[in-house]
Order: sequence, then C-alpha cells, then structure tokens
Amino acid sequence: MPIVVDIDVLLARRNMSVGEFAAAVGITPANIAVLKNGRAKAVRFATLDAICRVLECQPGDVLRYVPDE
Repeated sequence: MPIVVDIDVLLARRNMSVGEFAAAVGITPANIAVLKNGRAKAVRFATLDAICRVLECQPGDVLRYVPDE
C-alpha cells in the first residue's frame, strides 16, 4: 500500500511504549498494531487528531505517501 504509517518511528523518538500510547490516544493496542502494520483501511480524523496531540506532531509526520513501483 502506498500510504505508510510512521507511528513506530515517532514512538521510538519519544521513548513511549505502545501501551502508553494506546491509553493516551484512547484506542486499543491491537488497533495501534493494525495502523503500524499497514493493515488499516481508514483512520478517523478524531483518531488522527488524538495521535497528533499525544505525539505533538502534524498528520504528515504520521502518514506519508510512497508510490508503488
């Protein structure tokens, strides 16, 4: 899929565990794994808002486009 989710990179920079992050965002660790592994079909704006608030970042820091070869 050409959309890549860089949550694991942002979590590593902040020394934050997936469990801490999931609790702060208000979604389950399983749903964080779905996002991290590129299996998500959609992301709600409310969830993206919470992710950006917790990680103190912009949506472009979380999502990036990589064209298929």
